[in-house]
Amino acid sequence: MITRLRSLTTQWTFLMPVLAAVLLIFTWGRDLPGAVVGLVALVLAGSVLAAVHHAEVVAHRVGEPFGSLVLAIAVTVIEVALIVTLMADGGDKSATLARDTVFAAVMITCNGIVGLCLLVASLRHGTAVFNPEGTGAALATVATLATLSLVLPTFTTSKPGPEFSTVQLTFAALSSLILYGLFVTTQTVRHRDYFLPITRQGEVITADGHASPPSAGTAWTSLGLLGLALVGVVGLAKGVSPTIESGVAAAGLNQALVGVIIALLVLLPETIAALRAARRDRVQTSLNLALGSAMASIGLTIPAVALASVWLSGPLILGLGPTHMLLLALTVVVSSLTVVPGRATPLQGGVHLVLFAAYLELAINP
Repeated sequence: MITRLRSLTTQWTFLMPVLAAVLLIFTWGRDLPGAVVGLVALVLAGSVLAAVHHAEVVAHRVGEPFGSLVLAIAVTVIEVALIVTLMADGGDKSATLARDTVFAAVMITCNGIVGLCLLVASLRHGTAVFNPEGTGAALATVATLATLSLVLPTFTTSKPGPEFSTVQLTFAALSSLILYGLFVTTQTVRHRDYFLPITRQGEVITADGHASPPSAGTAWTSLGLLGLALVGVVGLAKGVSPTIESGVAAAGLNQALVGVIIALLVLLPETIAALRAARRDRVQTSLNLALGSAMASIGLTIPAVALASVWLSGPLILGLGPTHMLLLALTVVVSSLTVVPGRATPLQGGVHLVLFAAYLELAINP
């Protein structure tokens, strides 16, 4: 019976990314009726779960922190492609699309995912333990990238409005790539042990002993299916966005909420994977996923939109408003206080979740 259930699970996680890709081909760029939107939503949810499964297979094969890095980069690359595609469509909303998407990703990962994982791990295991050296380095990189890319444009004077000049945008893009590349090198080569899960005695956990790693062939298959599932997740999320926009407009809510909902859908695979790691008392893996996703979102999106701005018409507004800058500053301060001790209680998780709730409330009621 157990063997049969495993076989069904494998078949389901194999078929769902393929089904998502086929459905995406037939629905891309079309107005969808209500029944099709319901089908898309179901396949989208299935693709999220399939993506998490295949990400965990790959992570088990390559080990940490490479597994977290694979999922974070895969999601972000596809998300960046979606942003550039939407910007190419033009329109007034495209001017702030990159800024809103990146800031939403930062708030969701640094407060939503981090807060939820710290709360789950601390309630389940007493306290959530992690490596402050690695987590602090990741947080410092996220804070620097966010400030250079999202805060400075509000105060520069070379161009009117919260925009970078061409030279400034080039500097921000190159700085983002250099910092992200430097962090990845630190995480995977020079100081890899800083980003591995630790025991409550502070000892590094180099491998999970609960199962033997999958074969190379299985890992490569899962890597391909992971990419296919993530393409389906992002593409289908884009497909249901008109329905979300209509629902938000009908409810009389702020249209900025649409971007938040889409970002939540896109980041679902990372959220579920991070929560699973937190339940297993692998909080460092959860933080690698959360902060790595925030970092990749900024470090890859800004260079991509800088390159795309060469042929895209219209302004590129990156600077945050006062309210969002205040939320970002508070997030950095609170995150620093969370990271320094190397362990967290439910209080720290609750503080991050309250900050995330404040962001959502202001998205609904600016």
